[in-house]
Amino acid sequence: MKISIRKSNLLQGINIVSKAVSNKTTHPILSCILVEAAGGVIKLTANDMEIGIESYVDGTVIEEGKVALEAKLFSDFIRKLPDSDITIESDKDSKTLIKCERLEFNIPGKSGEDFSNLPVVSKDKFITISQFALRDVINQTIFSISDNENNKLMTGELFEVSNNKLSVVSLDGHRISIRYIELKGDNSDIKVVVPGKSLSDISKIMNGGVDDPVNIYFTDNNILFEFDNTTVVSRLIEGEYLKIDNILSADYETKVKINKREFLSCIDRSTLLVKEADKKPIILDIKDDVMELKMNSIVGSLDEEIDIVKNGKDLMIGFDPKFLIDALKVIDDEDIEIKLLNPKAPCFIKDEQESYIYLILPVTFSTVA
Repeated sequence: MKISIRKSNLLQGINIVSKAVSNKTTHPILSCILVEAAGGVIKLTANDMEIGIESYVDGTVIEEGKVALEAKLFSDFIRKLPDSDITIESDKDSKTLIKCERLEFNIPGKSGEDFSNLPVVSKDKFITISQFALRDVINQTIFSISDNENNKLMTGELFEVSNNKLSVVSLDGHRISIRYIELKGDNSDIKVVVPGKSLSDISKIMNGGVDDPVNIYFTDNNILFEFDNTTVVSRLIEGEYLKIDNILSADYETKVKINKREFLSCIDRSTLLVKEADKKPIILDIKDDVMELKMNSIVGSLDEEIDIVKNGKDLMIGFDPKFLIDALKVIDDEDIEIKLLNPKAPCFIKDEQESYIYLILPVTFSTVA
């Protein structure tokens, strides 16, 4: 194999596929990036058997072939090269020569024939949304997945298509995040659980806007994302996701409208009083036209008031401040509505169109004097 490629193009491709390189494996080939030149195009591939990524990069194919190169050494070296054209050449024993200006670098490679191809995914069931929308949906839900591998389903997100609407759900036992997107066309009903790590990786490598599409294909075992010159295939998580319909239909007796930025700033200030080992709730004391926010810890205390519009009963309720901050940070609305029932029932934060819903469980607290 022999190719010529601009450093910036190669590095962009390496950065994309590196998300699928295995850092901990007993199979050395999984820690490699496959460089393949065929049919006049150059393709980079990485595959850790849970997620696989292919990306085409602009360059010139001088001689067809393929070689697998150790990802960290390859990417670190390319990163340190001058901003110029690079020639990569490998022989029949996979020994690889990298040239850039007056520099030559030799590294051992592995046979490209030993590299695991990405699984073939049927393209019968699919949806199309914008890259901007998908990135937005992931960023607005990913923080609610669990990092506890004992409950594998909670480490993923539910992607469900019904009545031409996509709903994306994440939960960790203390909170639930939901985003809805109206789809165009006539779409088949779909219900799968996608690993959170795969979604996080996708959100980092997608750069497109509202006019740049991403096609998402679904099978029983895999999900495939196609956008720009990149393909991402991820295994799905098996099992039945928690049914949340009954939780979402819960009633409320208190409704609060509040300025999001002011609310977020106050909660953020309160976290200065919370040390890692000393988790303290922030207490919301909701009255007619004002919400009093209270925090009391070994570091100090905070007492701040915010103007609100309230309908219903007065209420005092406590929350983990981090959970509130995570949700508020990803909401773009200037004003938000919070719906509550009692100090032991979850609160709902949602917009009028219900394009997003955040459910957060309260925590117990002792009354602040």
